[in-house]
Amino acid sequence: MTGDNRPLRVLVVDDEQPALDELAYLLDRDDRVGEVIPCTSATEGLRLLREKDVDCVLLDIQMPGLNGLELAEVLGNFKEPPPVVFVTAHEEHAVEAFDLHAVDYVLKPVRAERLAEAIRRVVQGSDRRPPPADTQIAVERGGVTRFVDRGDISHVEAQGDYARLHTASGESYLVRIPLSTLEDDWRPAGFHRIHRSLLVALAHVTEVRTEAGRTSVVVAGTELPVSRRHSRELRDVLVRRARSGSS
Repeated sequence: MTGDNRPLRVLVVDDEQPALDELAYLLDRDDRVGEVIPCTSATEGLRLLREKDVDCVLLDIQMPGLNGLELAEVLGNFKEPPPVVFVTAHEEHAVEAFDLHAVDYVLKPVRAERLAEAIRRVVQGSDRRPPPADTQIAVERGGVTRFVDRGDISHVEAQGDYARLHTASGESYLVRIPLSTLEDDWRPAGFHRIHRSLLVALAHVTEVRTEAGRTSVVVAGTELPVSRRHSRELRDVLVRRARSGSS
């Protein structure tokens, strides 16, 4: 229910009728949902949103014409945009979806308990603004989306077209984002390339070691190699950071 204890009015947008029917069926069984409005295209969904007040939008991504991400971007310009939950078979769009302030990202085939969790997040966040997209990373594990604070990430390791995020607490998460993309996007947040396959968060670097002409850094208790081409630049960056912190 919403902050005023009203049952939710939910708009569901999916171009595949069986998926639309299944979502409507699951939502109808949820006591927190009072009305389900189904539609089969983002264009129709946009028209309905201009005509009706809704409390939540469940949105597929891959649709002909206007896709789900594009519709969510349009909704972001509304004076009071409704919370959006993406429901899709494509996990690779998670980061982009949360950049658009999505409340949740549910993978198909949809399980009843997973959809119930998404509705709980809508209800829980009905009177809160979403966290800034640039400080949290959406990761999928076992069909559950988690939010990892970027400040908790100590280093990032390239794994093909993917990247593994390592946290200071020892957890790791695989995301489908190339390391080069993260390097460009996260440089202003203090992430620095030390090797062709490694980025480190400068805030988590506790030691720089040099032995037999080889350099390494200790990041959250883990020793990582620094390539020759990056070692001088890394030292310069750390020295500048230390000076600015002590001034």
